[in-house]
Amino acid sequence: MRLALFLLCLLAFAFRPDKPAYRLYTPQLKATTYAKLLRQATQADVVLFGELHNNPICHWLELQLTKDLQAAKKENLVLGAEMFETDNQTAISNYVQGQTDGKELANQARLWPNFDTDYKPIADFARQQHIPFIATNVPRKYARLVSRQGLAALDTISADGKQQMVPLPLTVDLTLPGYKAMMEMMGGSTHGSTPNSANPHGATNDMSANFARAQAIKDATMAHFILQNLKTGQTMLHFNGDYHSKNFEGIVWYLRRQRPTLTILTLSSVELPDPEHPASENRNLADFVLAIPADMTKTY
Repeated sequence: MRLALFLLCLLAFAFRPDKPAYRLYTPQLKATTYAKLLRQATQADVVLFGELHNNPICHWLELQLTKDLQAAKKENLVLGAEMFETDNQTAISNYVQGQTDGKELANQARLWPNFDTDYKPIADFARQQHIPFIATNVPRKYARLVSRQGLAALDTISADGKQQMVPLPLTVDLTLPGYKAMMEMMGGSTHGSTPNSANPHGATNDMSANFARAQAIKDATMAHFILQNLKTGQTMLHFNGDYHSKNFEGIVWYLRRQRPTLTILTLSSVELPDPEHPASENRNLADFVLAIPADMTKTY
């Protein structure tokens, strides 16, 4: 009898009746629900969905959240995305407004290679429902310029180019944990690099610091164009790589500097061996932690 009971328990553990594609958690890793995510997102000014770029669950849930927020907010929903650069705004708007087709969009805008599978369903829904879609990311040529030469190199670009990014000069605090970790990962140091009023670009000019500054120009530009396109009563649902909003840094930090009273909701995506048992290092990543099985198939 005991042996039979043991075997039943073993089978129940080995073959779970449910294999969820994702789980949602609070910052303290308490299980929560999509209904709570939707309710809080509806009440937020800005929702930052921190995705894993090649994860199909992220993209599917982004689409579901877009549809449900549109049902709740109607004309008060605005979309924005890291995946579209500010100098491509006209091309994105023309497509969403039904003035061009997909082929014309591909010819006019720099689309990510996974656009058709991962972002086109959202763009098409925006097109059907007449939802504004904002290109928020800095043009990659300017981010590349910063990564190679530092922030001072932006002083050399044209007036039109400067309209496509956050107003200069830009404050970058390289001691923030996210930027600091990025520099340390590349073997750099934050010693002597913190900017101030006399030295807005920071003292150091090494590769790791400039790489972090390139990340910051993206974060700051996304925050700037989110605020530029957000009206009272609206919710901006913004799609970005997880690192741009994880730990309430990146875009969040720049949003808070410009508008401290803004209601911001963040979601951080993580891949885990067992989404049912997130580890302690996943605490406080965001307002909602999206846990996805590590062996989930990828879109590329």
